[in-house]
Amino acid sequence: MSPQFGSLNDPSPWYKAGLEHIWLPYAQMKRVNPPAAVVRTCGSRIELADGRELIDGIAAWWTACHGYNHPYIRNAVERQLATMPHVMFGGLAHEPAFTLAQRLASALPGDLNYVFFSESGSVAVEVAIKMAVQFWQNRGLTKRTKLIGFRGAYHGDTTGAMALCDFATGMHGQFAAFLPDHYHLDLPEDEKRAAILLQCLERHGDELAGIIIEPLVQGAGGMLFHSPEVLRRLRATADRFELLLIFDEIFTGFGRTGTMFACEAAGVVPDIICLSKALTAGTLPLAATVARRKVFDAFWSDNPSHAFMHGPTYMANALACSAANASLDLFEREPRLAQIETIAAALECGLAPCRESRRVRDVRVKGAIGVVELKTIEDLEALRRRFIEEGVFIRPFGTIIYLTPSFTISEEELSALTGSVCKVLGVS
Repeated sequence: MSPQFGSLNDPSPWYKAGLEHIWLPYAQMKRVNPPAAVVRTCGSRIELADGRELIDGIAAWWTACHGYNHPYIRNAVERQLATMPHVMFGGLAHEPAFTLAQRLASALPGDLNYVFFSESGSVAVEVAIKMAVQFWQNRGLTKRTKLIGFRGAYHGDTTGAMALCDFATGMHGQFAAFLPDHYHLDLPEDEKRAAILLQCLERHGDELAGIIIEPLVQGAGGMLFHSPEVLRRLRATADRFELLLIFDEIFTGFGRTGTMFACEAAGVVPDIICLSKALTAGTLPLAATVARRKVFDAFWSDNPSHAFMHGPTYMANALACSAANASLDLFEREPRLAQIETIAAALECGLAPCRESRRVRDVRVKGAIGVVELKTIEDLEALRRRFIEEGVFIRPFGTIIYLTPSFTISEEELSALTGSVCKVLGVS
């Protein structure tokens, strides 16, 4: 039996014909609202097939940092398309990928100089996990196969990444018995929790390969913020126990928290960093796992078994790398970090009235991230539909209403987003 989506607003033949064959993400198909059909995008605007226009408060799951359809990125991709859209990366090379690897190495702190490309953030995390485990295997320490992750974490939907998510608050609890076993602790935000982390390391250090964290903001786990001091503490702890420290900057990388990379706010350098999402500014799929010299050196060997055996078919896709290089050009030429600072101030001001609502538990802002945490959301689908009725695209989850707009959003558009949140919560 076909899914029952209810009445459809879009009469387009493609929509009606395709809808009953689509399996949507993060959705109970029996109850989900029919998705809004999009015909074009521009800047921070989404135009729907029924003629409505929405201001996008999510920036395509945090990817479209320069806004949709930026002409500079579009032109770069079009030029690359005319020359070479893709070529396999095994035994062949191309300029967009090599240039991008050099530029990422130059932009990242310390000696994060060795770039492995893939196609998605989740796979970038998988690559990091494999690197961390094989780092020890290549050194003859084969028992070091586990990692420490943190409660509230979300690292992706593939098997290895799922295993390091928070089963209690996340989406993957039903797979817990199937997934690899790791240690899940509270973030060491105070001395008590830091002591628990140390106890775990003292007891289990000989089976640990590393520590993984989303620096400054745990995104899909609830938009949970922590201080740079947590990252400094983890760096010192990892050094003390000679563990690899992995930063999952798939959400936080490329300016989202106020610095180009979140690790810069703490002044620490992870051993491995995972990048994706805004890497191509929401244009094409691409991810990168970047390692420090000491990690790379563990694979540099005359022994064939020490090689890193991973190679996604579309890794280092030329179109995607061209988009990423163009995006980095825009970060260099246009005042993105200053724009993020302005957005942060506007989010603070615009969301402040939400604190007056009895439904609200917390309001918090970091960089271009604005969060209104409610005590409860009884009907997510109804709330999402209400925002569309207000002319904005905002997609709450759990108990969180959040805004992660494009960095190029106008003052008026941002005001409309914060105003709609206040209006829906009855505080405008």
